[in-house]
Amino acid sequence: MPFHQVLLLLFFIFSCLFFVTIQTRHHHSHSEHEEFRIESHVSVPPSPAPEAAAAVDGPRYSVFNVLDFGAIGDGVTDDTQAFKLAWDTACQIESAVLLVPDGYSFMLQSTVLAGPCKTVGLVFQIDGTIMPPDGPDSWPRSISKRQWLVFYKINGMLMQGGGLVDGKGEKWWNLPCKPHKGINGTTMSGPCDSPVAIRFFMSSNLTVKGLVIKNSPQFHFRFDACHGVRVESLTIKAPAQSPNTDGIHIENTNNVQIYNSFISNGDDCVSIGAGCYDVDIKNITCGPSHGISIGSLGINHSRACVSNITVSDSVIQHSENGIRIKTWQGGSGCVSKVKFRNISVEAVRNPIIIDQYYCLTKNCSNQTSAVVINDISYVNIKGSYDVRSPPMSFACSDSTPCINLTLAQVELQPATRGRVVANPYCWNAHGTVVTQTIPPVYCLMEETNVTIDNTNVCG
Repeated sequence: MPFHQVLLLLFFIFSCLFFVTIQTRHHHSHSEHEEFRIESHVSVPPSPAPEAAAAVDGPRYSVFNVLDFGAIGDGVTDDTQAFKLAWDTACQIESAVLLVPDGYSFMLQSTVLAGPCKTVGLVFQIDGTIMPPDGPDSWPRSISKRQWLVFYKINGMLMQGGGLVDGKGEKWWNLPCKPHKGINGTTMSGPCDSPVAIRFFMSSNLTVKGLVIKNSPQFHFRFDACHGVRVESLTIKAPAQSPNTDGIHIENTNNVQIYNSFISNGDDCVSIGAGCYDVDIKNITCGPSHGISIGSLGINHSRACVSNITVSDSVIQHSENGIRIKTWQGGSGCVSKVKFRNISVEAVRNPIIIDQYYCLTKNCSNQTSAVVINDISYVNIKGSYDVRSPPMSFACSDSTPCINLTLAQVELQPATRGRVVANPYCWNAHGTVVTQTIPPVYCLMEETNVTIDNTNVCG
């Protein structure tokens, strides 16, 4: 072939290749533009849902970032639907992570994220901030004001991260129906519902760890009818005067571990309601607060059973109560097999207290029945108490005495120097002092001729 024909053929080939490259680049750029436009359009979430963006902790986990489902994360835009779509997608994947990314603030309306899921070990990774609407006036009228984020019928979920859950509770606390928020420090009639920040209901094998949660309108975490709960390394913060802001509340829940957490709030750090058993609480720094409480139990003549509870290796400081059991008169059931051990208290008003006359007003009449309190031990409880109340108080029912109380290595001194050590208070309380306490508990009665109505005890 002549040389000039070879050159002509080569020129033709290179021209074709150049044209194909340009078309390919143009098509790829157009596809990227279309994909970006869809993902950025908040009112129309992507459909079908985006594929997993990445993998964490090995290739077996698929990650679903809420930004890829239309979330904006500016703290103002309602990102609820994006979170729901991300949840529904992750819930159908065998191993999935729902990612709330760092650097963004997501506002969510009250919503239920429901199972059961196909996912084995769903991870809810909160690295950014999530928050509800700002106060009761911003809450949609058609939506319940009793709860915010609810996880329902979930088996095997891990909620973790270095992010923040901001409950934005101040406007709820200032409702005039709340304690001491009305005129002249009184409560007033009117709407009073306030949402629990995060609630798990009828769920199992749950782990919550590493999060910071603050300023919930009411309880910060609540576990109802759950089995297998592990809470670890949480920081929960709310002002000391914020009403009903319990840190962690459990009800009808068993096999619970609450470890290594800091809780400072306006109510109980941990509260244990009816139907709970096999609960282990360890290494909690609590206060200012209302302490760690079992109860209140037996309200409105109800039956309540709580057993196998251990609270150990913890610090309670500058709080209304230390370790407390509280019941209403007229109830039935039993609190049994409870161990309080290795507890340090600092300037606590009621370091050790059993109150079977719990009442929110001054008009509660005496009742003839009560929740039985049996087999409670206090071992190595030491520190200081606020002198406005006795260091130990065992106020047991007239009709149903507390029995099998055990005290050992209990040493409680006045927080104010120079004050005389106050005497413990006992009423119808029976038990044993294994080692001499400070102050001495002379008021505890020996366990002779004590009878309990067996029909009132939980099996």
